[in-house]
Amino acid sequence: MAAAPLPHTLLEDIQALLVGTLFMALSVVLFRHSGLLTGGTAGIAFLLHYLSGYAFGPIFFAINLPFYIFAVRALGWAFTFKTFAAVALLSIYSEVLPAWIPLGHVQPVFAAVMAGLLAGVGLLMLMRHKASLGGLGVLAIYMQEKHGWRAGKIQMAADCVIVLAALLIQDFSLVALSVLGALALNMVITINHRPGRYSGF
Repeated sequence: MAAAPLPHTLLEDIQALLVGTLFMALSVVLFRHSGLLTGGTAGIAFLLHYLSGYAFGPIFFAINLPFYIFAVRALGWAFTFKTFAAVALLSIYSEVLPAWIPLGHVQPVFAAVMAGLLAGVGLLMLMRHKASLGGLGVLAIYMQEKHGWRAGKIQMAADCVIVLAALLIQDFSLVALSVLGALALNMVITINHRPGRYSGF
């Protein structure tokens, strides 16, 4: 009989929040530098960033605020606190990283794929430590638990709307590359976050 897995320590949770959001922030820098975007709440923040010219970080932080209500009800205070910390860290990181790593020309296909892979690894770290980047994912989980709607389908529908909205403000080629980045992200999650392979505590 296999021994029960040990829960993550506070120190392990802290490093996951710090490092996972750093990987995600680097993906945001690559996406933004190349005029691309991603799905979820980050995708909405990108759309508002491109439309308004306001910084991505504060927009991302602000639009996540209403979703913490659903997070508490669906997933509890511990998850909500860690998610709030992750969102705050990503908001800060995404604004300071460009000064730390100024970028020149980045090949667009590489930027899309690498940003997607980095985002996938960052999200995977957060998921394994019972945290997220808030937003639509939390709402989707809440709607699944409250009304029985499939969270994956809700998330997919929201991402489709975000991509269609992006077509109104970005070139088709940039939106197509954004889809490529989303595929890279989901490949990381699909392969590495499978039931029975790993459980975060």
